[in-house]
Amino acid sequence: MNLEKFNDILKNEPSYRLKQIKHSLFVDLINDWQEATTLSKELREKLSKNLPISIEEESLVSDDQKTIKTLLTLEDGQKIEAVLMRHTGNRNTVCLSSQVGCPLACEFCATGKLGFTRNLSSFEMVAQLLFFSRLLKKEEQRVTNVVFMGMGEPFLNYDNVLEAVRILNDKDGLNIGARKISISTAGIVEGIERLTKEKLQINLAISLHSAKDELRSELMPVNSKYSLQKVVGVVKDYVNKTKRRVMFEYVMIDGINDRQSDANALAKIMKDEFYFVNLISYNPTGIFKPSSGAKIKRFKELLTAQGVEVTQRYRFGDNIKAACGQLAGKSIST
Repeated sequence: MNLEKFNDILKNEPSYRLKQIKHSLFVDLINDWQEATTLSKELREKLSKNLPISIEEESLVSDDQKTIKTLLTLEDGQKIEAVLMRHTGNRNTVCLSSQVGCPLACEFCATGKLGFTRNLSSFEMVAQLLFFSRLLKKEEQRVTNVVFMGMGEPFLNYDNVLEAVRILNDKDGLNIGARKISISTAGIVEGIERLTKEKLQINLAISLHSAKDELRSELMPVNSKYSLQKVVGVVKDYVNKTKRRVMFEYVMIDGINDRQSDANALAKIMKDEFYFVNLISYNPTGIFKPSSGAKIKRFKELLTAQGVEVTQRYRFGDNIKAACGQLAGKSIST
């Protein structure tokens, strides 16, 4: 699906056609242009021929039905992943990819092992959400939350990611509230600086995973360019100017970053009322193992005792390889 072709197709059509098409696509959530009965038969045929909206995908559903991981095939044959996570109370979060592969090569990340191919267009990101929106419509539910936390580093594709955010947020379209949209970055300072100036109330998350520079550089080579000092400094400026809270994501890896000294180092840089830590049980991708439940509990207690606000993410999709890049990597290898 390449919605960038819209302008060419509609150049001889009345201006209101675009609004009709957006309503059919993003509100009615049609699967085929023939369902867009507000459009003329001729235009439906033209759209069907030049701008098909079918989405080629392969999906896996977790045993508990709470997670659906989808491998989507793009127009050029490249493959990306998106994940639906179902929560209690009809809250449905979709994790979107922003790149094919990723150039950051984090040691614990399956996507990093794939290398980098290209950035996604804004509409390729929106298509991921459309797939799940169509799926949930059958259950009379909708996507309520979006996180750019899938394959790729969002701030290395800043313009397209922000364009996708605006499409998702459009009240005449998918109408997902800005405060329900989050962008996760490994600490691309320039991206955080640009986001600080945006007139959007979206959420910022920092993939931290260690509060020790040497260890973080081993786990995340990007730290050699964007050190903890640089990242925390630009986040502090972001908070001062936006008055918005920032989540620091911390994947718990057994014997690597889950010791008392790691908790103490993390607590030292979390001394801000606008910061909070989200502990994530590592979803194994090869060489590392997840911290035990007891270790995570102890780590959380150590942080809490030092005044750090801590949340803990429910572990989704263990049995369907729900960590970013696992399904795409399997597809490429086979």
